Amino acid sequence: MSKIKHPGRPSPLQLDLANRLIQQITTGELSVGTHLTEEGLASQFDVSRTPVKAALRLVAQQELLDYHVNSGYFVSANTTPKPTSDNVVAGISGDALYRQLITDRAHDLLPDTMTETDFLEHYSVSRSLLRGTLVRMAAEGLIEKRRGQGWNFPPIVNTPEQIQESYQFRTMVECGGLLESSFRIDAGQLQNSRLAHEKLLQQTEADYPVSAFFSLNAAFHEMLARFSNNRFVLQAMQQQNQLRRTDEHIALYRDPRRIDSCKEHLQIIEALENDNREWASALMRHHLAISRNIK
Repeated sequence: MSKIKHPGRPSPLQLDLANRLIQQITTGELSVGTHLTEEGLASQFDVSRTPVKAALRLVAQQELLDYHVNSGYFVSANTTPKPTSDNVVAGISGDALYRQLITDRAHDLLPDTMTETDFLEHYSVSRSLLRGTLVRMAAEGLIEKRRGQGWNFPPIVNTPEQIQESYQFRTMVECGGLLESSFRIDAGQLQNSRLAHEKLLQQTEADYPVSAFFSLNAAFHEMLARFSNNRFVLQAMQQQNQLRRTDEHIALYRDPRRIDSCKEHLQIIEALENDNREWASALMRHHLAISRNIK
């Protein structure tokens, strides 16, 4: 069988879909043997089949789905749903472990490569809780499963100098991309982004977790880069999104700017809807400056 080639890193939408599927599988909402189809999931999540196909591959890489030629994907028999009581072990919840792993990684307390045994020596949790947390992090691009045993943390931006340089670079690329002569808006995508931001503003924090906001935030900036119709602007934005994942998760937990950030995004969207790209670029510069200054 020939190997499937995966073009580039997963998009925020693909990661979000994969994470939602992983949660449904690990909580038992999707039972062992359930047949997952691209068409059915695309309808369920109200997206096209392309990101669904990528999300299914991501979940299969975590060994939660089995792929059968000519049949598709099925929930793996190796998957054991986690009981509610397993979400808290020795006073540590899955969310607490998730935050601790991100924080420790951001402060260089964890090496680039670790095995499950290494993690268990650092944290007093059950193996099942650890695995569930690592799978969740993998779905969000915060860690990668190695072939065989072990996990790899991707490169991150985690020093004050790197963070400042990252924002300086983003200001040049993103603000400049909005002013490119090749810039073209996809009205449908822009409208969908507006609706997603307005929906977030209507929900409570419990209904819209940090990870979901990060996906929306990353997708917004990537969408504008795509509108530039310059492949290098888009690639630069995708790379920055990947490098910023760990630091952005930390920042959102430490000093949440979800509401203000959403309002700033909506101002940029409104400027573009009014065909005022100069104002949109100025708003983007202000938006990035505020985010940089709170780091």
